[in-house]
Order: sequence, then C-alpha cells, then structure tokens
Amino acid sequence: MAIPDNSFSMSNMLNALPPLRLAPKYPKGISDSMPPPGFTPRASEYTDLFNIMISDELVHLFKKIISPLDRKDLRKMASLLTSDSDHFMEIATNKNGSRRFQKLLGISDDVDNLFFAAIMRRFLHIMTHKYASYVAIRAMVVFDEEKKKVMYDHILHHLLDLVCDRYGCIALNEIITDSDDLYYRAQMLDFVAHHALCLSNDPSGNFVVQHVLKLYDLRCTHNVAVSLRGHCVDLSFKKYGSYIVEKLLEAEESMVVVVVELLECNRDRLMRLARNEFGNFVVAKALKFTMEMSRIDLFWGLVEKLMPFLPFLRNSHGSNIANILDGLI
Repeated sequence: MAIPDNSFSMSNMLNALPPLRLAPKYPKGISDSMPPPGFTPRASEYTDLFNIMISDELVHLFKKIISPLDRKDLRKMASLLTSDSDHFMEIATNKNGSRRFQKLLGISDDVDNLFFAAIMRRFLHIMTHKYASYVAIRAMVVFDEEKKKVMYDHILHHLLDLVCDRYGCIALNEIITDSDDLYYRAQMLDFVAHHALCLSNDPSGNFVVQHVLKLYDLRCTHNVAVSLRGHCVDLSFKKYGSYIVEKLLEAEESMVVVVVELLECNRDRLMRLARNEFGNFVVAKALKFTMEMSRIDLFWGLVEKLMPFLPFLRNSHGSNIANILDGLI
C-alpha cells in the first residue's frame, strides 16, 4: 500500500493562490535562467514563502492559505521562516510580514518554540523596530509562562535602551499594560518611577512616564512624585514635562507634592509659569483639583499668590486662570 506524502510543499500553498507578481523563484546566476552555484530547492521554497509573507495582495488570503496545513506542515513552515536570522528580520521588519508573523504565534507549541528562538536572537533589534516590535508584543501575550519569563528578563536588562527609543518606548508601554505578571510589572514600573526625572526630559522616556501615570497605580504614582519633587515647576515650563505634572495633579497624594512646590516658588516665577503657554494648564489644573479634592488650604494658598497678578493674566496664556480668579471676586 502506498504511503501518503505528508511532506511540506510550498507548491501546494502556491497552487491555492491567484496569480501574484512574485519575486524570481531563483536568484539570478550567470544568466537569468540558471540558478547560481550552490542554490538549493530550499532556497526556492523560501523565496516563494517570503513573497507570501510580505505581499500586499495577500492581506485577506493569508489565513486561508495556512488553514489547511496540519501541525507538522506548520512546524516546517515556521522552521523555514525562522532558521536564518537575517531572513527572519527581513520579514519581521516588513509591515505585512510582521502582521502575518503575529498570526502564526500561538498556533502550536512547536511553532512558538521556533519563533521564540528567533526573537531572542535579535531581541533588542526587534523590540526597537516600528513593525517587528509588534511580533514581540504579540509573543508576550500568547507564549507560555516559561518563555514570557525569559523575555521579561531581557526586557529588564534592556529597559533603558527600550524606554529611550522611539519605537522601543511604544513596545514597552504595550507590554506594561498587558502584563499579568505582578512581579515583572512592578519591576518595570519601579524602574520608570526611579528614573522619572531623567526620563521626563527625554522625548521617548517622557512618553513612558506619562503612560505609567495613566495606569493610576498608586504606588507607582507616589514613586514618580517622589522622584520629581523639587522639579515640577521646571517641568511645567516644558510641553511634555507639563503633561507629566498635570497627570500628577490627578491623584491627591501626588497633587500635594506639586501644589506645595508651586506655593514655595517665588511670586515672579509663579506668575511666569501662569502666563507660560504650557505652565498655565498646570496652574489651572492645580486650582481645579485642589478645590475638587477639598484641599481648601492649598486652593486658597494658590489664589492668594496669584490674585495680585490677575490683570497680567487676563490677556495672556493665563486667561484660563484669570477666569477662575474672576469667579471668586
């Protein structure tokens, strides 16, 4: 009795596709019709698969292509995609390739094992790339706990690189939000809080500090406030720094840290802050939240310091503050 052929075949996949403008099946050798010395059928399979992974024409067909494949075929396909780090990165850094890699994750342990090894070989490169980072983010959701632990350890090791990178900071924010591991989540939040001052003055790091404050984790918010104590006024003069200070005003404990600093700065500096294009929002929010949180002592302390400058606030960036003060007269 004949034994059925269950070997993985790219031709079976390609036969299911409509005509595509694929890259040449063989890389050009001495002539266009002859493959170069040493070229193997496996390289031909990879070229076909590469085109499937990155083609714009397969956005809606990729799931249909892989659905007939059994576990063995999926493992062989994953092996072909992940065995060479350069080829893996070429797909992962492509917008379509990244999306299709994400769809392959979580299908089976065998596939996940191969992708895990490929991700770890180029971990920092992947985490700091616009598209490839989403492969790692997806992996952190679907991988088993053992793999996640290894990835978390690498994240902690590279935290400063990630938090100060344009795309790494976005990936880190996603991972912090999705994290269900209390230990590693606390480690990441503690790092951000401890380095909040230097991160607040970094374009990417600032984005991470804002993000962790939006999680409304009381311990993290407290630690950020402690790190920024004495620097809130300086930050309030800056566009992105003012965003962080505004978030601190939304929790009572950290609000007190900010408002006390406002009350302790000299009147001229407070007036300049109130008239500043960014700082005016901080001062207005300080008035708003001290009243809403029934911290009347802090509210009237600010009013007393600001009232002498009311005429100078009306026709400036501080007009919103002037409106609040006018309502008290």
